[in-house]
Amino acid sequence: MALRHGFKATARRLALDVRAELGVDTFAPLDPYALADLYGIPVFDLSAPWLPTEAVRHFTGPAASAFSGALLATGTATVIVENHVHDDTRRRSTVAHEMAHVLLEHEFGVLVTDGTGCRPGPRPTSYSAVEQEATELSGELLVPCDAARAAAFRDWTDASVARHYRVSERLARWRMNVTGARRIACRTRAKRPHGLRYRSPAPAGGE
Repeated sequence: MALRHGFKATARRLALDVRAELGVDTFAPLDPYALADLYGIPVFDLSAPWLPTEAVRHFTGPAASAFSGALLATGTATVIVENHVHDDTRRRSTVAHEMAHVLLEHEFGVLVTDGTGCRPGPRPTSYSAVEQEATELSGELLVPCDAARAAAFRDWTDASVARHYRVSERLARWRMNVTGARRIACRTRAKRPHGLRYRSPAPAGGE
């Protein structure tokens, strides 16, 4: 299922607005936990004492890969629960994804993610459209389109992008591909006069 018309542009604008609220430059890493705090949404991990012991043992042991996090509505409040046994990049991606649902005001009761997207709790409603939107927005929050293109002009590898923005190489590769960053950089270089060097914006603290 394709994203609805105009959504990518909407996601870019929203991500830039959110970064401005946090005081985070386009070319700086975004802290998803600070974003959750800004919106008053507590983030718990599976060591929280109020979680069922057997479930915690299961999802931090043999089924650790099956549970990355959950967005829960508890009365009038919303909380995020993340799996603390995962590495930092996966945890950051999980929290950013769940916050994308919040920012987009998606309706939910319980949304559970295994790292490839959320799935609803007991309700049978299809969440494919809202999942794609949350994935797109969380990607924009973590590695904005303009940042990806600047990285391409500076010949950053996927590993360099991942290291700077504190994301996985898989996510970095996806953002570099989906934004067309390297393709745009190649076309621009091919069109400019010989010897003229393109100066891209320098990511803060970049390489």
